[in-house]
Amino acid sequence: MSLVVTDTLADERVEFTADGDVTLYVCGLTVSDDPHLGHARLWFHADVLHRWLEHLGHDVRHVENVTDVNEKITARVGERDEWAAERDVAETFTATVFDAMRGLNLKRAEVYPRVTEHVPEIVDLVETLIERGYAYESNGSVYFDVTQFDEYGKLSNQDLDALEAQGEPDERSEKRNPSDFALWKADGVSETAAREHAKHEHGDETPAGETWASPWGEGRPGWHVECSAMSTTHLGDTLDVHMGGRDLVFPHHENEIAQSEAATGEPFARHWLHVGLLAMDGEKMSSSIGNFWTVPDALDELGVNVVRTFYAGAAYRSEQALTEETIAEAEERWERLSRTYDRAVEALDSVDAAAKTADETLRGGVETARDDFAAAMNDDLNLREATAALLDLTDAVNRHVDAVDDASADGTDAAAAYDYRGLREAVEAFEALGGDVLGLQFESTSDGDVDLAGELVELVLDVREAEREAGNYERADELRDALQEVGVEIEDGPDGATYRFE
Repeated sequence: MSLVVTDTLADERVEFTADGDVTLYVCGLTVSDDPHLGHARLWFHADVLHRWLEHLGHDVRHVENVTDVNEKITARVGERDEWAAERDVAETFTATVFDAMRGLNLKRAEVYPRVTEHVPEIVDLVETLIERGYAYESNGSVYFDVTQFDEYGKLSNQDLDALEAQGEPDERSEKRNPSDFALWKADGVSETAAREHAKHEHGDETPAGETWASPWGEGRPGWHVECSAMSTTHLGDTLDVHMGGRDLVFPHHENEIAQSEAATGEPFARHWLHVGLLAMDGEKMSSSIGNFWTVPDALDELGVNVVRTFYAGAAYRSEQALTEETIAEAEERWERLSRTYDRAVEALDSVDAAAKTADETLRGGVETARDDFAAAMNDDLNLREATAALLDLTDAVNRHVDAVDDASADGTDAAAAYDYRGLREAVEAFEALGGDVLGLQFESTSDGDVDLAGELVELVLDVREAEREAGNYERADELRDALQEVGVEIEDGPDGATYRFE
């Protein structure tokens, strides 16, 4: 089965096509604040697409931009002593974005181009559009004339006559048509825009941001043209996949298509994939309205595997709700996967795993899980069903291990042995599908480092038990809590305490 995706431009499910290497462009962040889980939802789905395409045998050229020129960034100048200029603010939050990406176990892009690095390419693109009659200069600014591009509105399915005005109010007197959009803005950020987005008082002097020389005078790039310049610089005139949040379909991506295709005469992207928004408390997660959970905080509380399992619980194209219930489901699903993986590795590496034992039910379960996983992924990246295939594999593994353990324990078959080959295939399936494709981090507890850690945990548990016997229950609880803080789950039972690494 070939990969099928929901293409926004086609407005339907289509078979994915690409010639040779796959070029993937992801609309990145405006680095004006800490990244939150809403931003990371796009990152996750782009990452999984990247991983699945590689699994299918493609080489992927993945580029994700960093928008480091924006009035929201300029508005924060002076908020901290070290933020003396727009670039200082941008560098701070660019660093937090990269840290968050690494924490989420995302594959690195080929490059992360920044607007400030590509102003010459932006100016060249604007000049080309003027030469071809698609853009015009007005009072030192340059605007794209939407009436000159016959297919304007094809991505968002809007009629040009019904479109509302684009841009700031002060632009409208400069434009031929209300729907025209800025390619180049004269001078710096307006005082009105800077104060509108500020999170502190600017005082007497409002920052205007960085400006660059151009054929039309000092100014700054328009938002939409930046992505066109950066994507074509690094990936060529036609992309295989352009990916971004659904809230960017109009005007951002509509304008990218218009200016790119007007400049090159070539289709801008073969496939447009848009990721639905993440909702929290019934509203879109957004820094501007304050209902957000930053990526570092979520990783600290939940861990990367729970966060990724949560994202895998809904289709990329739909909205997703962040609730106690959806987080609890992700925690339970990761717990099942992690426990079963550990159990499979422990049985596989034990002396009770035999070369001549064959459990055809287990081996068949592995094959079925692989087939079901592939079918789900090729069905528009159906991650919920792909995860379900891995959970079915946990059932097959646990049935096998339980059967051997029970036969040995009750004496019905003292020579019962694990199916080495079947368990090896199961472990490899977890690692290849759950690890390499879904980006989950399976870590076996059977290696030497963890064995040493286990010895240390047991030593702490011995001390804890001594404290309990002495009636020092508060101290015993402190030791339990300290172990849990470093990822060791403790369970008290009639035969004493047991533990596992989370």
